[in-house]
Amino acid sequence: FRYLGTGQSLASLHYAFLVGKSTASVIIRETCVAIWDALHAAVMAQPHKEQWKEIADVFQQTCQFPNCAGAIDGKHIRIKKPVRSGSQYYNYKKYFSFVLFAMCDANYSFRYIDVGSYGSRSDSAVFAHSDFGKMLQNKALDLPEHTALPGTTSPAMPFVFVGDEAFALGENLMRPYSSRGLSLARRVFNYRLTRARRVVECAFGILANKWRFLHTPIHLKLETAVKAACVLHNFVRARDGYNFEDSLTHSLHSHRPSVVRGHRQGAAVREQITAYFLSPHGALPWQLDAI
Repeated sequence: FRYLGTGQSLASLHYAFLVGKSTASVIIRETCVAIWDALHAAVMAQPHKEQWKEIADVFQQTCQFPNCAGAIDGKHIRIKKPVRSGSQYYNYKKYFSFVLFAMCDANYSFRYIDVGSYGSRSDSAVFAHSDFGKMLQNKALDLPEHTALPGTTSPAMPFVFVGDEAFALGENLMRPYSSRGLSLARRVFNYRLTRARRVVECAFGILANKWRFLHTPIHLKLETAVKAACVLHNFVRARDGYNFEDSLTHSLHSHRPSVVRGHRQGAAVREQITAYFLSPHGALPWQLDAI
């Protein structure tokens, strides 16, 4: 916990606890594995159908984005260059990293994480190769049946996840419109989507500010520490609550946006939600002033 909370180097721990650096590394790794095994099922279990509905209700109450089951994003975790790794972990910001991909709810708790993908990969590639991405593609997440948006009776709309422009548009995955030549309706949609998507950025900020080892380059073999920090984040969130100021800044870096294509079903869902945000049932009093 000293390592996770302060980010002290193995050399510092060696002098503080009078154990060898390799021994300290083994202790940290084994303890983090034990933390993950003990807490994962309790604080990061895959939601079932009713829990997805509860998550969507909180998104609607706090972010005013209907039928939203979660926000997704990927972040670079800075590491020391692995031996004989070539450029696999070398990212576009010109340092070595692996990717923490996460999906979180509106309470800033992680519902799914994927740790260890090469830093050279884009968000969309990490998402496509993750278990979460495959389950979403194969309709295996036990999402609720399509339901009408609040205040309407039709059409029935799917539950969706929100991400930035690095992700491909899909029936269950919403991304912003391209920034070129936006109409008023599309600018409103981008604003409303950003209000929902920012929760995952806030979650990363809380994580980094609570567990300070994420502010220093770590050894690749200690990637289990990132998984342990994420379940401890959920554990602490459930008991300590949330302080808004903790989420204003963080030092984990986003991926460079990549150009990815969506499909027609996703475009149709996005157009329906866009129209809803300008309707009497879905409009916010301040949204035109905010864009």
